[in-house]
Amino acid sequence: MKKQNISELFGSMVFGDAVMKERLPKDVYKALKKTIADGTHLELDVANVVASVMKDWAVEKGATHFTHWFQPMTGVTAEKHDSFIMPDGTGKVIMEFSGKSLVKGEPDASSFPSGGLRSTFEARGYTAWDPTSYAFIKDNTLCIPTAFCSYSGEALDKKTPLLRSMQALNTQALRILRLFGINDVKRVVSMVGPEQEYFLIDKNVYLKRPDIMYCGRTLFGARPPKGQEMEDHYFRVIKHRISRFMRELDEELWKLGVYAKTEHNEVAPSQHELAPVYAEANIATDHNQLTMELLKSIASKHGLACLLHEKPFAGINGSGKHINWSLSTDTGINLLEPGDTPFENALFLLFLVAVIKAVDDYQDLLRVSVASAGNDHRLGANEAPPAIVSIFLGEELTEILNALENDTLYVGKGKTLMEIGATVLPHIPKDTTDRNRTSPFAFTGNKFEFRMLGSAFSIAGPNIVLNTIVAEALRQFADELENSSDFRTGLSGLIKRTIKEHKRIIFNGNGYDSSWVREAEQRGLLNLKTTPEALPALIDPKNVELFARHRVFTEHELHSRYEILLENYSKTINIEALTMIDMVNRQVLPAVLDYQNELAELIIRKKQVSADIVATPEEKLLKRISGLADCLYKRLEHLTAQTSAAREIKDNLELARACHEKICTAMNELRQVVDELETIVDSKHWRIPTYAEILYSVHE
Repeated sequence: MKKQNISELFGSMVFGDAVMKERLPKDVYKALKKTIADGTHLELDVANVVASVMKDWAVEKGATHFTHWFQPMTGVTAEKHDSFIMPDGTGKVIMEFSGKSLVKGEPDASSFPSGGLRSTFEARGYTAWDPTSYAFIKDNTLCIPTAFCSYSGEALDKKTPLLRSMQALNTQALRILRLFGINDVKRVVSMVGPEQEYFLIDKNVYLKRPDIMYCGRTLFGARPPKGQEMEDHYFRVIKHRISRFMRELDEELWKLGVYAKTEHNEVAPSQHELAPVYAEANIATDHNQLTMELLKSIASKHGLACLLHEKPFAGINGSGKHINWSLSTDTGINLLEPGDTPFENALFLLFLVAVIKAVDDYQDLLRVSVASAGNDHRLGANEAPPAIVSIFLGEELTEILNALENDTLYVGKGKTLMEIGATVLPHIPKDTTDRNRTSPFAFTGNKFEFRMLGSAFSIAGPNIVLNTIVAEALRQFADELENSSDFRTGLSGLIKRTIKEHKRIIFNGNGYDSSWVREAEQRGLLNLKTTPEALPALIDPKNVELFARHRVFTEHELHSRYEILLENYSKTINIEALTMIDMVNRQVLPAVLDYQNELAELIIRKKQVSADIVATPEEKLLKRISGLADCLYKRLEHLTAQTSAAREIKDNLELARACHEKICTAMNELRQVVDELETIVDSKHWRIPTYAEILYSVHE
């Protein structure tokens, strides 16, 4: 492959602003930009010109097809490809792409999750172009990012509610800025940088593990002699094979306009991370979906398999996806950046306490936004925050808030005494504290890092929640301050009262310590440990009211997502249970029986040589294996029975609870026996690659 200059390579497969400005007529370009800025309808005559120019550009780049690229409730993207060809009436074809085809598509919606929004026979669905996310070329196909909705207008995707939540946040943030006399800002957006963790293992090993292929994680596996105890993989020199993969990944992402920036080895063997530069939440979500797709496809080209599951290996660090979230204006102001003047500090403090209030008021929604069967294995382990939502601010910022709350003097790090009052606020320095990697929601200088997400997640859900709950806090603040007779006095009182009412959510200690669980309970914080415990919060009346007020979700749309998430959880557990049953029957039991026969034959031969032998090591080993084999069979029968019984449960919540309480318990019990057998059955009989073979499968 011929190497290109990175600046020429970057965005070369994106119909971005520079391309549009160069190729579109000036009046069409201005009309399109106005549509993007104002969120208004794109006129058909403008869409026709844009479509024609977009098609010409795409064909020049080698594209033969186009697709409306959307994000249904499956967690992955969806595409239906159509070629550009149209018959010309003479037996030949012309390349054609209309404005109607650009703006609107009609895929069959019946086979996508809808959570009861529509019946299977109601097949009509629509895709609508999202002009705020640029079209791009992938695999010789022009991909047009779109929203996806039903015939009756309900959102069937993740992009639509994300765009709604961004609009809600923008509306309320502008109200606050106007109160501060900031009138030049036209738009406030949430900026997001998702850090993507993943595992890479050899493809040949992957193909020998049905559990990894079907479930994304290992259902069995004894601890290897060497795991991550030596802490020698983190930031270690990247192996050549992995480096070649990363270089190609970077190039393909850069072509698509994805700001892939940082990559390194993570803590666990075979674990790695990629982090991009920040982008608007909508763009960042699209880019992260592309990143996950390319991680898998490019890994395969290099003879590797990419694992995005939150916990592929028991006893080994799982993979998360940390969202770095901040608020920015179209004039370049980061609203979570501590300023250098009292005026700037007042603005920062108001937005800061709005986030604190939002997270405290809606802990349950943040927990729901990261709930899945896979992430349940990761949350609460030593590489991830607990299921308890809390905020880390750091010592100095916490002291400033305490001083504000109590009208006391604050002594800064420089030992300068600063008065706290209605009109005078201290200079708030940036990065005055260490990072707290045990916190689920940590302030890190000028942004928050939400660390509870699992690596396989779409980041749309958590961003929808963050945008909406902060919009609600800002709405309440704006309502109060707009009716205040004295703005500065009202502002000071509001900040102090909010700190006092919501300081319970602030925790700067070790989130991994068991004492925090007890302390959090005393503070009245929620600890929703599992997905079935967490999901009912999604349809709690206060949360339904929240989303409806800001027009992010209708009540019907929320209930549909609740049903979809419950179904996904139960289906995931069912697939894992069936895979485990199949592997035990077809791989584990045959290996154990083969080894038992070998030991029995060896014992017989030894006794034929010498009848004086009373007990041998082989007999002790055979007795141990026989006992484990009996236990294995009983636990296999128990898991099979629990899985069959669950099929009779009709209520989705009851089924999810049964999956967690009965099927997962039976799976864990069966796994214990299999893992012990793995450590004693001769390797020539054990048909399943071990953790050591998997984690160290990439040698060069």
